Amino acid sequence: MNAPAAAPTAPSARPPRLLSLDALRGFDMFWILGADGVVGALGRMCPWPPVRLLAYEMDHSEWEGFRFYDLIFPMFVFITGVSMVFSVSRTIEEHGRGAAARRILRRAAILFLLGIVYNGGLSAAWPDVRVLGVLQRIALAYAGAGLLFCFVQPRVRWAIGGALLVGYWALLTFVPIRDVALERHAVAARLGLEKPPAAQVQALFDGTTAMVRGGYDAGRNLANHLDYQFLPGRLYDLYWDPEGLLSTLPAIAGCLLGVMAGGWLRRADWTAQRKLARLFAAGAICLALGYGWGLQFPVIKKIWTSSFVLVTGGWSLLLLGIFYYVVDIRQWRGWCPMFVWVGQNPITLYLASALIGFEGIAARLVGGSVAGFFDAHVTPGAGELLLATAALGLTMTLAWFLSRRQIFLRV
Repeated sequence: MNAPAAAPTAPSARPPRLLSLDALRGFDMFWILGADGVVGALGRMCPWPPVRLLAYEMDHSEWEGFRFYDLIFPMFVFITGVSMVFSVSRTIEEHGRGAAARRILRRAAILFLLGIVYNGGLSAAWPDVRVLGVLQRIALAYAGAGLLFCFVQPRVRWAIGGALLVGYWALLTFVPIRDVALERHAVAARLGLEKPPAAQVQALFDGTTAMVRGGYDAGRNLANHLDYQFLPGRLYDLYWDPEGLLSTLPAIAGCLLGVMAGGWLRRADWTAQRKLARLFAAGAICLALGYGWGLQFPVIKKIWTSSFVLVTGGWSLLLLGIFYYVVDIRQWRGWCPMFVWVGQNPITLYLASALIGFEGIAARLVGGSVAGFFDAHVTPGAGELLLATAALGLTMTLAWFLSRRQIFLRV
């Protein structure tokens, strides 16, 4: 892919819209919009091992390791990078790189603010407001990768992405930190208090003089310590945040992987088969590198280790290749309209799930005696499954309505 033009040019023929991007984005969001609750209820209700295994995959790893549910968030960041290539390239062609950069920064700022609203906004008094979170991480990754896309050559972007991953590993491996684990249970045990006062925790941290390097354990790594020292507001895990400061760097690299894939898909001089081969090859390479690196630098979602980014990037590339082949090359689309509905309004549906509360509406409709009847006359746990299915159905109904009315609410 050639570098963006220095000035606005006459718009070139636009590449065809890839329905596979909406379908993959919707497939990704489908699980966190309620399908995970359905699978979890099934797992608790049904002892069949395949169902229990599926339910197991619908939960995050405690620390090290990788499950399907760990893929959802980084794959959305990856897809953001893929989609960016198409939208930002069009802005560059029509209005220039400066206009594209301003649009990227404006979108990122709005998305960041929406993330604060999702976290509860200003309903709590400072400092009990969570500053960072899922939408904020997407915003920062989008801004970083987007500006690089506007102003940096593709090969240089690849080098920067690699440098972010290697640099993050080097920081966590070689920069010394205090030999104290800022994990809530570890801190409570060390101070002998169930809920230690913040002043005592601060005194414990400041009074620790022994230093260590190369720590990747929960609360005992550079990323978590920097959050504790410098990230203001409420922290998700009490002393640090899984979407914290330092781990934003590898998230940008993950978004750049999506930019790379989007550049391949947008190339008019490549056949569909060549694009597909490149996606599958890159996915296999990322998986090999990620799992291999994970032997020394573990695959950990909560601090987005470099190996985690490569593993999730590898799976994202493979899934993108599969969706591209099925939906856009073979055009087998009868199975995916529901995912397309979700993929057309992902942020809107994500915010609606928090602000509207479909679980509460479902409980009003099929909770209480209705759910109790299913528990008593079908099987224990059937009521919970009914509630989860109803909540998911309400979400999908909203997605269908927005798509049917051609209402696409974009940041």
